[in-house]
Amino acid sequence: MSARDTNREIALGKLFAPRNLVLPRGITSVCSAHPLVIEAALLSAARDGSALLIEATCNQVNQDGGYTGMTPADFRRFVESCAARVAFPAERIILGGDHLGPNPWRQLPAEEAMAQAEAMIVAYVEAGFEKLHLDTSMGCAGEPAALSDERTAERAARLAKVAEQTAARIGSTPPVYVIGTEVPPPGGATHALDGIEVTRPEAARKTMAVHEAAFRAAGVEPALERVIAIVVQPGVEFGNANVVLYQPEKATGLIQVLDDLPGLLFEAHSTDYQPTAELAGLVDGGFAILKVGPGLTFALREALYGLDAIRGVLGGSNETESLSAVLEARMLAMPHHWSGHYGGSSEAQRLQRHFSYSDRIRYYWPDPAVAGAVDRLFSDLPAAIPETLISQYLARLYPEVLSGRVAPSPRDLCLAAIDSALLPYSQATMRR
Repeated sequence: MSARDTNREIALGKLFAPRNLVLPRGITSVCSAHPLVIEAALLSAARDGSALLIEATCNQVNQDGGYTGMTPADFRRFVESCAARVAFPAERIILGGDHLGPNPWRQLPAEEAMAQAEAMIVAYVEAGFEKLHLDTSMGCAGEPAALSDERTAERAARLAKVAEQTAARIGSTPPVYVIGTEVPPPGGATHALDGIEVTRPEAARKTMAVHEAAFRAAGVEPALERVIAIVVQPGVEFGNANVVLYQPEKATGLIQVLDDLPGLLFEAHSTDYQPTAELAGLVDGGFAILKVGPGLTFALREALYGLDAIRGVLGGSNETESLSAVLEARMLAMPHHWSGHYGGSSEAQRLQRHFSYSDRIRYYWPDPAVAGAVDRLFSDLPAAIPETLISQYLARLYPEVLSGRVAPSPRDLCLAAIDSALLPYSQATMRR
């Protein structure tokens, strides 16, 4: 067994404990709060007989509600209610927190922002989140945009101490940790990409070294035993209009670092849109935790727009406004979710609002006007959509419908679209 295989067994064993499941080669981290995405992920995990890792970000879910309006306890109840609807065992769900740190409050002075981050950590641990990615790399008011490795590690150790103390106070199993912040921008890059610089081996080694020193200085040395992964950049990314695929030969030096870091994995962010072979290559190289989010809601948006086109062919009411028109109106009325991410001419921005790989449109699905438009779309369509129209407008799903594996109903087609985006992850991470 290679060092990377041994690391995988040790690290995933800590993440999966005490679940009585065969350890996979790797695990997919589903980063979404959309109920259809969560349901599709649950159904996929049920089919595979695996555990399901679902993660919430600090901006999405925190003690103030985040942009979803959910606290960590609310998010847990939401996920478990989705699981109950499809009879998925709650004990096979692993909840994680992503980029947990001062980012939502970075406009405040550092001490105030860190106090908020500590309160967030308490809320996540009290809600039973088992995997915490500590990310304190961003500067707060009056600080540089990016902090030194040493200051980042010091603040991460401070949050780990809060997590350890909270777990001890409530009598729960303490969480496992992911450290490191060398990742693509949240939601993908904002420009066309020709290539991505892979994390330098010495940078990965330094990340671990400074965190070890900081954890010891903070008196949380036992937490080091539960650090299971380091976030690094393996050379994968997506921009608004293109995807940079994984090239393992460029990550050879980085991969070899794991030979000197027993029991550790790499965590890969922004793996959305990578094909199966590339995802499998990442897992083979020790990037055994694969994060995906926008790629799943991108697939959902494709399905909903296809269904909207089918409604038009079937003679939907002239009074029914198209789904894309409703979304365009809401995105223009509330531009803060996309305006800093999309550039170019007004026409270029319009195309990006609807069709960008970064999928900033995902922030608008919970909006009451948009949610109502989706409900009307489903009610306007027949329970069984003609196969020929599925072939025309949802061609990727047509073979599944023709074979009888997917019902031709609007909701089932949306779930199947999301599942098609999840399938490469299942194929890459499950034991072969």
